[in-house]
Amino acid sequence: MTKARAYFQLLKFRLSLTVAFSAAIGFMLGQREFAWRSHWAEALLVMLGGLLVTGSANTINQIYEKDLDRLMKRTAQRPLPQGVLSVTEAWIFVVVTGMAGLVLLGWYFNPLTAAISLLSLILYGFIYTPLKRISPICVAVGAIPGGLPPMIGWVAATGMLTVEAWILFGIQFMWQFPHFWAIAWVLDEDYSKAGFRMLPTAGGRDLRTAFQIMTYTLLLIPLSLLPMQFGMTGKTSALIAVLCGVLFLMQTFYLMRTGSKKAAMRIMFGSFLYLPIVQIALVIDKL
Repeated sequence: MTKARAYFQLLKFRLSLTVAFSAAIGFMLGQREFAWRSHWAEALLVMLGGLLVTGSANTINQIYEKDLDRLMKRTAQRPLPQGVLSVTEAWIFVVVTGMAGLVLLGWYFNPLTAAISLLSLILYGFIYTPLKRISPICVAVGAIPGGLPPMIGWVAATGMLTVEAWILFGIQFMWQFPHFWAIAWVLDEDYSKAGFRMLPTAGGRDLRTAFQIMTYTLLLIPLSLLPMQFGMTGKTSALIAVLCGVLFLMQTFYLMRTGSKKAAMRIMFGSFLYLPIVQIALVIDKL
């Protein structure tokens, strides 16, 4: 593994790109009238800033968990456990990417955007990460930085922390729970090797956990109607969001009935589809 590839892996590019995409969605929704000719470049800049800050937070996570990553099959080949990069090199990467992202968001857009981004980085890198071995409350803490990207995009567009920004945050915040817990269900054996406590109940992969996954997925449905109620978008995106929410919810019933890893994997992949479909529908409906 080359150094360049190792640094790229520290970013967790696909995860960071998903986060950055949500920020761009929030930015587009925050425009009174999104004009592709004048705003597409700014949307890309929001994505770039989000990518850099998220990559910095992901690197902090890997620094703290480098010894634990060696214990898990899924993470044993990462650059730090493999010794391709030193901890010092990783910390330098944290500072460079984090500062670059924050300066971009604060200088080109507004200081509030940078401040919320910094809060997200701190929560994920320094609070959520150590909590993973202490308490299942880590998922709720991790859901906060996970839900902030569309809010960051909205604030980048408007300069204000309005009720619409909180709605976008709320939808993505609530989505984090079935998403996180489905992943934790699938990877429970691997996580147990590192002592991670991700599932919400002491029984782990049991009916109570499946019921909680179902409950949070159910709450997504009324939340997804709020953009229409507050005039952010129209009825078409609301209909798509409800339809996606119902399909997502049906997957949780299968998990409650079977308690199988296969059912959890369906929820996991369903969560990967739900969020971008709903967010793209919001933007298209606005346009």
